[in-house]
Amino acid sequence: MTDLDQAPADLEPAESDAPGRPRYINRELSWLDFNERVLTLAEDPDTPTLERAKFLAIFSNNLDEFFQVRVAGLHDKQAAGLGSTSPDGLTPAEQLRAIRPRVNALIARQAHVFLNEIAPALADAGIVLSDWESLDADDREYLVDVFHRRIFPVLTPLAVDPGHPFPYISNLSLNLAVSVHDPSTGARRFARLKVPPLLPRFVVMPDGERFVAVEQLIAAHLDTLFPGMEIEEHDTFRVTRNADVTLEDDEEADDLLAAVELELRRRRFGRAVRLEVSTTMSEETRELLLRELELSADDVYVVDGPLELNGLMAVYDLDRPDLKDPPWVGVTQPRLVDDDGDANDIFAVLREREVLVHHPYDSFSTSVVTFIEQASKDAQVLAIKQTLYRTSGDSPIIKALIRAAETGKQVAALVELKARFDEQANIAWARALEEAGVHVVYGLVGLKTHTKTALVVREEGDSIRHYCHVGTGNYNPRTARTYEDIGLLSADPELGADLAELFNYLTGYSRQTKYRRLLVAPAGLRQSILDLIAAERDDPDRAGRIVMKMNSLVDTTIIDALYDASQAGVQIDLIVRGICCLRPGVPGLSENIRVRSIVGRFLEHSRILAFGERRERHYVIGSADLMPRNLDRRVEAMTPIFDPELQDRLQEILDVSRDDDTLAWTLAGDGRWSKVATENGVNTHLRLQELAFERARRRRGPDLG
Repeated sequence: MTDLDQAPADLEPAESDAPGRPRYINRELSWLDFNERVLTLAEDPDTPTLERAKFLAIFSNNLDEFFQVRVAGLHDKQAAGLGSTSPDGLTPAEQLRAIRPRVNALIARQAHVFLNEIAPALADAGIVLSDWESLDADDREYLVDVFHRRIFPVLTPLAVDPGHPFPYISNLSLNLAVSVHDPSTGARRFARLKVPPLLPRFVVMPDGERFVAVEQLIAAHLDTLFPGMEIEEHDTFRVTRNADVTLEDDEEADDLLAAVELELRRRRFGRAVRLEVSTTMSEETRELLLRELELSADDVYVVDGPLELNGLMAVYDLDRPDLKDPPWVGVTQPRLVDDDGDANDIFAVLREREVLVHHPYDSFSTSVVTFIEQASKDAQVLAIKQTLYRTSGDSPIIKALIRAAETGKQVAALVELKARFDEQANIAWARALEEAGVHVVYGLVGLKTHTKTALVVREEGDSIRHYCHVGTGNYNPRTARTYEDIGLLSADPELGADLAELFNYLTGYSRQTKYRRLLVAPAGLRQSILDLIAAERDDPDRAGRIVMKMNSLVDTTIIDALYDASQAGVQIDLIVRGICCLRPGVPGLSENIRVRSIVGRFLEHSRILAFGERRERHYVIGSADLMPRNLDRRVEAMTPIFDPELQDRLQEILDVSRDDDTLAWTLAGDGRWSKVATENGVNTHLRLQELAFERARRRRGPDLG
């Protein structure tokens, strides 16, 4: 296995830093690079067919969010006349001009891989995405019945004429633009027909493995919707609007819950920022849509294929394991179960030693969920306090918190209502918690609470003991099966005291800024990380070493500190899944920095920071990425890991990520990503599955199933 303390030879630094090249890579273009890596997974013929369809849906959903938030923000800045530039020196208008050709190229690839590879491969496997014209009489008879029973009653054609103003087009809705001719008057009219979101994206045929796009079924029945009219033209289109929730401080201070609900209603009426149209749409119809939506030609994206491929997730849900990756169920750490496989007393386990869990390789259900469930039932537990950024509505954690409150325990939940695109769901189950007697707090003015922490207060004899969880991922059992995350379960008194003070800060008026073990944003996390980088740069007794794994690296102060460390000779490896604004391998600036990205079956989501030489290395895990929003505008918590055995686990993750030559990409100084050539066939996700099984076998014997 490659030693991460060795500078790898397979990454040559960029030959030169071109004159005028900015010090940083543009954030938005770097995000598009990340989504391109997702798209590449859909293009990989070695990936199982339904997994390819899933990645295409993920790519499409990612792009929707990019336009709703990032592109919308650039439009807002441009409209406000803000002359500010991004750290790489581009104005909002210049960034929008740079984004457009990149997006056009990506959606062309998306359409090509769907039409020419994935759809035919699905058909070969018996999953046929049929069109209306190819159906036989029996199929059409079935669909006609479906249309009249399930679809026609919920459709509402909206005419556009002097008596009917142009209707409001809701965000991300799928629509038909219909041109009709009135034979009695000779008039030509335009109508908009929205495909209600309650309808399935694809209508399933009786055999369960053939699908028809719902807009095709509707289009085949336009004569039913416009009786007496001649249908001249019909085309699909889709509008994307600014969907970022922006709260004014006075609203937050007054009633955060009411303010978020108001903003969610406003979101429906956000400014349009993108118009997606089919290739067959006439210029006349396109111009009408642009005029009414107040968009320019630069906001139009012509798609050669079905719009809204997010709907492929419904196809992925088919019970066809032969077309998917082999199922993975996380193993239970041996310390957490007895010889019969029953759950141990987790509090007794933690009194002996801390436990590090690595999801999805370690089961979330038998570790973190069990921690909260046992606390909810334990008569000695006095209180449970937990932050909730995102979770599922049927979460056993929510049920456990409700049960604890109903049995008289003090339960406090810090619910982040401003978790983007989960606001409505968070409001719903926050109210359910309140109704059960949970003390629900809705966050802090001007800050998002992004930390992933839980605290259990337990009476033991004449004393009170704190039990803790500090993690990198949300308390969401569903995503814990596909998101890679780290968590620490601990009974460390200092960590417990820190979490108690952090929750006092979150729920009350505490102004705590100094902690014993925790590194907390915005109180001091940024400076702590800068100090750790500086210590590697300035140590005269040894060569410095830094390894960091994260989702995104955007903060220019941190990047500059890494540049300075590189120039002082510190060897730096960065494993960045998504956005990276640092330019590696540039002579005189970053020749000692290497950047790679792992993109595959599981979403790399953990944050691990490692400083120093092996066996003397300082490890930190937690919720924060190295972005201004995380360091300055969010409540984040990270904790050092001191146990040598747990440090070895973290190092193992970093080593495997560095050895990967199957899923890995590398970043060059010119900002271009390239796929690592496969030589040894190391796949991070498969290797970590193997290691999880090996650990379980060593602790529980060879008969582990």
